[in-house]
Amino acid sequence: MTLNKLILKIYEYDKKADFELIKKAYLLAKKAHKGQKRMSGEDYIIHPLWTAHHLAELKSTSTMIAAGLLHDVAEDTEIPIEVIKKEFGEEIAFLVEGVSKLGKIKYHGVEREVENLRKLFLAMAEDIRVIIIKFCDRLHNLETLQYLPKNKQKRIALEALEIYSPIAHRLGIGEIKGKMEDIAFSFAYPKEYQGLIERVKDKYEEREEYLKKIKPLLEKGTKKEKIELIKIHSRAKHYWSLYQKLKQYDNDLSKIYDLVALRIIVRDVEDCYKTIGLIHGFWRPLPGRIKDYIALPKLNGYQSLHTTIFCEDGKIVELQVRTEKMHNEAEFGIAAHWRYSETKGSKNFIKQKTIKNSKNNLKWVAQFKKWQEENEKIEPNRYLESIKTDFFNKRIFIFTPKGSVIDLPENACAIDFAYAVHTEIGNRCKEAKINGKISMLSKSLKNGDIVEIITAKLKKPSRDWLNIVKTNLARSQIKKQLKNKLDSEKEIIQKEKVAKITKKILPKPVSKKKPLMPKKVSVILAGEKGISTKLAKCCSPQKDDAIKAYITKNTGATIHKIGCKNLERLEKKWPQRIINASWPSH
Repeated sequence: MTLNKLILKIYEYDKKADFELIKKAYLLAKKAHKGQKRMSGEDYIIHPLWTAHHLAELKSTSTMIAAGLLHDVAEDTEIPIEVIKKEFGEEIAFLVEGVSKLGKIKYHGVEREVENLRKLFLAMAEDIRVIIIKFCDRLHNLETLQYLPKNKQKRIALEALEIYSPIAHRLGIGEIKGKMEDIAFSFAYPKEYQGLIERVKDKYEEREEYLKKIKPLLEKGTKKEKIELIKIHSRAKHYWSLYQKLKQYDNDLSKIYDLVALRIIVRDVEDCYKTIGLIHGFWRPLPGRIKDYIALPKLNGYQSLHTTIFCEDGKIVELQVRTEKMHNEAEFGIAAHWRYSETKGSKNFIKQKTIKNSKNNLKWVAQFKKWQEENEKIEPNRYLESIKTDFFNKRIFIFTPKGSVIDLPENACAIDFAYAVHTEIGNRCKEAKINGKISMLSKSLKNGDIVEIITAKLKKPSRDWLNIVKTNLARSQIKKQLKNKLDSEKEIIQKEKVAKITKKILPKPVSKKKPLMPKKVSVILAGEKGISTKLAKCCSPQKDDAIKAYITKNTGATIHKIGCKNLERLEKKWPQRIINASWPSH
């Protein structure tokens, strides 16, 4: 890799790039890393060059590429960040410093690394570009992993599969995700990787040849229907993705219909739907295998139409139809937006970052930041498990009755859904209707379910819910409510103890003005006379005191003074059991 090759790569997609800035960054990096070698024996400058090249493959901006060239300078050389700030400005220095901080993170899959992972995700929430540069840095490290000791190879490979790949997926950067996963797969699970390669090599080639026969039929059909066809190309499924999918299908390769899928790129959304109609006119679709990710995009913003068909000679094939914009976003994800945003030109880059993040379908990043703040003290052994469940697991889309979409992890239940809609709906969740039918709260939801939560004013979370829910959001709110309930009960018990002790120590007061009332008296309850009641010991109501009655489950009505603390507590907890009362007039 050389500077000239990098420049040519950038020129392919951006002829107006700031090549002087990029050259200046390269020269400083080369000077700073002079004499340094990598484990491969190459000059160190090769690594930042490849990092920048991978950024160029994502069609990144000149600013990001310059930061990619400089990303190790502040951490690994004698040149401080202040020099970068002076020579290249605040924005590039900010990005370099952000990547440098992430460079110190080492993941071992154990609890003691949790704090470092927190920093990684917070950096992501602060400026997505930092993590994109880090992806490209990590990709080149993976590409040269063979030069490291075996134990380090495994650790770095697992880090890529468990941390970086899921983030790349959530950001929609399919290009980086696929490359990372396949390299990491070969080092993390070498036997499984080699076995899969040997098993599918001929299948890939066979499927590629087969799809070549379909291409002319589609070209002819789209031309006849006046659909503007931009490109048709095949896409082989990445090995790690295939390995994961095989585990779902009992290792049966014949059930994997998208081993090699055909992608059809057309002009606009209207042509996408026309093309699907054309395809289904040629070949019969498999029931239940038509997916509209244009009307309902995936959580990471992915849009496309998918259909699986019985094709020529009865072979089953997956076809994907999308616009060129959708295709670029599927490959480059959030990275595809930065160039567009940056060309508008804003000197206040920190303000611009906020605008970009809000416009680029990154609600989950804000959600993640909020989740981190709310779970700052979560025990380390639950942290990694929680982020994998709440943010990186496979997701399902669940609809509210009004058509709003709530995304949840697979196997989430109605209680998870309720808390995702609103905390109070979760706290008061009584029962759920799934697709119009009353269902158990514990039932696992399926993609596309319509869920209605029925609440009750006095309903409270149950401890049993902790064994049902899948999301940390629901679990943390349930624990919070249970703790509040426990604290309240403890307070009541403590007050009752104090009252009993006080009565034992202090002499009973005898009123000279009012005669003592008997334990059982007849009062007027809700206008009715002659009902036997008893007086509450806690407030000892006397004749002419303003009173109310509390209806108990087993012992009838108990009379309390209005203003009695116990009455106030009971009224909050069981308002339906409090009724008006008064003394008889004679």
